[in-house]
Amino acid sequence: MADARKVERPLSPHLTIYRPQLTSITSILTRISGNALLVGALLVVAWFLAAATSQAAFDWMNAAMTSWLGDLVMTLSLWAMWYHALAGVRHLIWDAGIGLELDTAEKLGWGVIVGSVVLTLFTVIVV
Repeated sequence: MADARKVERPLSPHLTIYRPQLTSITSILTRISGNALLVGALLVVAWFLAAATSQAAFDWMNAAMTSWLGDLVMTLSLWAMWYHALAGVRHLIWDAGIGLELDTAEKLGWGVIVGSVVLTLFTVIVV
């Protein structure tokens, strides 16, 4: 039979002493933006499928996609596309062994964040 004595183990500090770094936050945002891209793509597929199905189905889906909520979801999906693309470029740079120093990695992280917002605004306003 196993020994039932309580074993004294140190507690994991987890988030009590851990300060999130920009590189970890941008890594998490890359995963979130990838999932957001999937949601946006599924909505566009549903829109096309409704157009191929019937006029009533398309009218319903078109009303949903062109509502304020649909516009918000599509704009956030657009941001996710730009963010994910720029984060991919950043990873290609890192894979080449460039920009791995902490200060350069932070600059690249801010570049991805600011660049994705600027490119999203440019796409929404100009295009």
